[in-house]
Amino acid sequence: MIILCALAGPAPARRPAAGLPGPVVPDGLGINIHFVEPQERDLDMIAAAGFRFIRMDFIWEQVEPEPGKFDFAGYDRLVTALAARKIRPLFILDYGHPLLSQGVAPATAEARQAFARFGAAAAKQFAGRGVVWEIWNEPNIGFWKPEPNVDNYMALVKALVPAMRKADPECLIVAPATSGFAWEFTETCFREGLLGLVDAITVHPYRGEPPETASADYARLRDLVRKYAPRGQKNIPLLSGEWGYSVTRVPAERQGQYLARQFLTNLMNGVNLSIWYDWHDDGQDPKEGEHNFGTVTYDYQPKPAYRAAQTLIAELSGYRFRQRLDLGSPEDYALVFNKGRARKVVCWTTGEAHAVTLPQIRGAAVTAMTGEKSEVREPVRLELTGSPQYLTPKGPAPLLR
Repeated sequence: MIILCALAGPAPARRPAAGLPGPVVPDGLGINIHFVEPQERDLDMIAAAGFRFIRMDFIWEQVEPEPGKFDFAGYDRLVTALAARKIRPLFILDYGHPLLSQGVAPATAEARQAFARFGAAAAKQFAGRGVVWEIWNEPNIGFWKPEPNVDNYMALVKALVPAMRKADPECLIVAPATSGFAWEFTETCFREGLLGLVDAITVHPYRGEPPETASADYARLRDLVRKYAPRGQKNIPLLSGEWGYSVTRVPAERQGQYLARQFLTNLMNGVNLSIWYDWHDDGQDPKEGEHNFGTVTYDYQPKPAYRAAQTLIAELSGYRFRQRLDLGSPEDYALVFNKGRARKVVCWTTGEAHAVTLPQIRGAAVTAMTGEKSEVREPVRLELTGSPQYLTPKGPAPLLR
């Protein structure tokens, strides 16, 4: 028997901060890149897959090569090229400056003020162009040099955010972009006032387990938000700012499964921005993990992950998550998406492959994870595997109304 079940994950919806993506696919689906000057082949393939965000470092010493002199030309060209393809940037304000912070993360009042001037100049330069600004990359690990320091991180946030909002009152600022959920670091940030300063909370939910295991972590993070958020701001949005799987650790087919399931799990949990790491393999060493996170190979051959993203976006474009159907096992997933009166059901399992019957769907067109098409007739009997399948019901489907 199939019944509807409520989700424990998402908090009650609140109106998103102006400019943050909502729950409609693919508004908040994005990918990480590693270039500033527009690479036409890369951007065309990213757009062809349907991604609507890129994430990229906005590096202090590159933008301000001399103190007080800012050069935004390369980033200007990138933002223009992205806008032509209806893609928005999430830029990461990050890393030390050899002249202004001795090459390490800002740790003095003078260095923090210099970084704040840099952030304010960036906010002013790109005002009104759809940028989301993230404060640092994974400050809880080695990217904050010489070593992570949550108090110094929050001191920087408190200097930076007011300066950016003065330069552009409408700018969108997110943080703390931790590697993993980093509970102690994150709670300290919340206790020191982060939730009253930013528009959303970003986390990088990396894990060796399947994507669905992040649901419990999102629930715990929401509890922390509710505990520390200022009155009236208890439902601050959560964003998945970076997360991927290298094919040195999972086979290419499973990487594709995990990409689709990561996006779907995030949507199911009310996490409307999901950045997959990475767009393109960074090298050719098959044993080097960092070289093998891409959705395409080093020579731009699409992996199953690219096809999985392309299929998900094509199948669910304009749809939003509505509910999960209970198939009788916590390992089995059937997510209902709607677009007006239209419905889609996305099915997979985290367990062993097996068949299930969906008796109240009277036939359906089925699209496999990488785009292959088929049909099933009433009663709908489907072989669930780790690869999501997209069902478009044919005729009335009373359960899905």
